[in-house]
Amino acid sequence: MMTKAHELRLAKRMARLGTETAFEVLVKAKALEAQGRDIVHLEIGEPDFDTPRNIIDAGCDALHKGFTHYGPSAGLMELREVIAQHVSDTRCVHVMPDEVVVVPGGKPIIFFSILALSEHGDEVIYPNPGFPIYESMINYVGAKAVPIHLREELDFRLDVDELAAMINERTKLIILNSPQNPTGGVLEKKDIDAIARAIGDHNVMVLSDEIYSRLIFEGEHHSIMSLDGMKERTILLDGFSKTYAMTGWRMGYGVMCADLAAHIARLMTNSSSCTASFTQVAGIEALRGRQEAVDHMRDKFRKRRDVMVAGLNKIKGFSCRLPHGAFYVFPNITQTGWPSKKLADALLDDAGVAALSGTAFGAFGEGYLRFSVANSIENIEKALDRVNDWVAKNL
Repeated sequence: MMTKAHELRLAKRMARLGTETAFEVLVKAKALEAQGRDIVHLEIGEPDFDTPRNIIDAGCDALHKGFTHYGPSAGLMELREVIAQHVSDTRCVHVMPDEVVVVPGGKPIIFFSILALSEHGDEVIYPNPGFPIYESMINYVGAKAVPIHLREELDFRLDVDELAAMINERTKLIILNSPQNPTGGVLEKKDIDAIARAIGDHNVMVLSDEIYSRLIFEGEHHSIMSLDGMKERTILLDGFSKTYAMTGWRMGYGVMCADLAAHIARLMTNSSSCTASFTQVAGIEALRGRQEAVDHMRDKFRKRRDVMVAGLNKIKGFSCRLPHGAFYVFPNITQTGWPSKKLADALLDDAGVAALSGTAFGAFGEGYLRFSVANSIENIEKALDRVNDWVAKNL
């Protein structure tokens, strides 16, 4: 018998789903390495350090003790208690365990929050250039993605007056990210205060992505959740991947009002069931245990940032501000005369340096590249030499 070939008929919403370009560039860079090319990886956003030994030991011990089964969709109670205490201490608010939802990575909190709070006809304000999953998920659920331009002349902090003008009766959610990916920009206390005033009495929630909160080089971290009247209106996103070099462990969390947390937990039940139990035990150790490794990584990232920025500012056509957090630099390349994507491709193909086009982070990223400094100073200096040589030959 002959069977009829059937065309794959995807739901229309799949056409609205974006991606994270870093993983696409990583695949291309790995393919070049398979051909024998030497590639300096400055594209992927993950620490190049190993997970601290005490956390690994806690995870292994949990496996041996039988933490290999289902757990509650919202997370193990002991971890939720530890997270609640951690957030209470660091954001100066009172958090209860029933306000915490543990998820496999940070992205589920982005997806679930947008899915739970917005639909067709609603508007979500998000930073641009910004983490690409924000815009992707807003479009996917059918809401309107409203970008707020993060401008270099403001050190990539948002213009609060511009934000205030965007808020209307259709606005359901405002996404903040500080320290920020891809720019390394950090919101100051005066920015946070002004944002809260701009929201005022509008019935708007805030998704505050603070995944890089422990990676600040100058100044202090400020959370909008800490302000009077904002705790019940804020969804705090944080996690373990960046702070403790636990990207592969897949564990993040959201802190929000208990009513919303119950709905987010139901989304977990309907999608992933729960976060792996043994990783949650490791997360308890991460928050309760020694923190020297976090300080060590931050100090290393700061030194690498300084080398990278100084080197880029010596290259013709490049200018780079000093980012105050995260582990990225975001140089302006408009003086090269090259579009961002074309230049990023050329640096990979011709110079063996893997970076990301600024447009991977939204339309307002044109004219910029993103380099991760999650690599050794030796490799960063090698990359700078290669970029400088390429520029000397092509500009």
